[in-house]
Amino acid sequence: MATTRGTSPSTTSRSPLPETVSSAALIARLERIPFTRWHLRARLIMGSATFFDAFDALSLAFVLPVLVRLWGITPVQIGWLIAAGYLGQFAGALIFGALAERYGRIRSAAGATAVMSVMSVACALAGNFPALLVLRLIQGIGVGGEMPVAAVYINELSKAHGRGKFFLLYEMIFPIGLMMTGQIGAIVVPTLGWQSMFLIGGIPGLVIAVLLLRLRESPRWLIQRGRLAQAEAIIEEMEAAAGMNTETTKDTKETPRDLRGSQTRWFELLSPAYRARTLAVWVLWACAYFITNGLNNWMPTLYNRVYGLSLQESLRAGTLNNIAQVALLLVCAFVIDRVGRRRWMTVCFVAGALLLAVLGTFASGSVGAVIALVTISYGIVGSANAVLYLYTPEIYPTRMRAIATGAATCWLRLASAAAPLLVGYLVAAGGTGAVFLMFAAAGVIGALAAAWMVETRNKRLEEIAT
Repeated sequence: MATTRGTSPSTTSRSPLPETVSSAALIARLERIPFTRWHLRARLIMGSATFFDAFDALSLAFVLPVLVRLWGITPVQIGWLIAAGYLGQFAGALIFGALAERYGRIRSAAGATAVMSVMSVACALAGNFPALLVLRLIQGIGVGGEMPVAAVYINELSKAHGRGKFFLLYEMIFPIGLMMTGQIGAIVVPTLGWQSMFLIGGIPGLVIAVLLLRLRESPRWLIQRGRLAQAEAIIEEMEAAAGMNTETTKDTKETPRDLRGSQTRWFELLSPAYRARTLAVWVLWACAYFITNGLNNWMPTLYNRVYGLSLQESLRAGTLNNIAQVALLLVCAFVIDRVGRRRWMTVCFVAGALLLAVLGTFASGSVGAVIALVTISYGIVGSANAVLYLYTPEIYPTRMRAIATGAATCWLRLASAAAPLLVGYLVAAGGTGAVFLMFAAAGVIGALAAAWMVETRNKRLEEIAT
């Protein structure tokens, strides 16, 4: 059998199914491969792209306190500047999700990373509010495209048992990126200027885009496209890295099903087979990110402008959110395969809603209470965000996994665009208590949607999607 390696361009034609291998047998072999340095390399490189996705997404929050004074930006303009990035992310999730189904996970992730990195450098050159608004909109296309495709890729490398831990340890790089953005911003913005944040986010990303192109394509995607020889070559490479005898693994007994799929159309997400899970997951994405991105983007400015903290104190207080998220996510990674996705999500939304309701009702006038309760509630709901990146690719078949994940993340973009705008108007009207009550209401809706989740722990991706 030919053992062509690499990630040659996708074609719409199907290679004939070889007599010596079936798609089901290849999946069975993939499911038996333990975690190795092969997986570690893939996770580190893709994780580096995800790190800078987080950095680029949040960098604006830590330059806004400077730009507010420098350019005289109003609260409503702040809301539009934040929202512009999320509107671009909406388009990016759809565009790169579709590209990932047609041309592969690797090329799509690399393209998205290149777009967001080039635009980050361009943002550093912006001289006024309108220019930065347009550049953040374009940058959002890359930011929105990288993360869902990366999540699909890492999910497809995972086996059923322990997939939650495998994925969430990768996913921790995103909140770590958010946390480091705050730490770096607190140091470099007051000393080197706001432009330095965009340069730090952009230049390394261009290098990572090149490294991404050197990764192997997802074997599951190759199998779905009918490129079984290429998929087997990559699986053999993974088996060799694990010290497995390739000749023995080829004797795998598996029902000879053809797991290759037809092309997916967008409307299939709302077909009877997937409608309930699709609607539930869309609501979950919208609620989770309405809360966390609304808090993450506004809190440094609120600490500075409403609660009277200094610039550096405000930036450091803002970073506590992401420190809490990293801590909760680390716990989540080691228990998610026992607790289950649905139970974890439900508890997170209920707890987050309660804390935000207390804050909005009784404690919004105390800066100490605001910092404490915002930090804890953000950490709790933020862990649910990461579980959504694990859960959403699990509940769809390979032929539509990237499209479905991209479409789901569109709801996070819309919610993330709406939340800053609403906060801006509420703050302009003179109250912060209403802001926290608004986020608490989103938590209640999220808890109700979590009841409709399909439990996926320790099941093969191919089993869940049927």
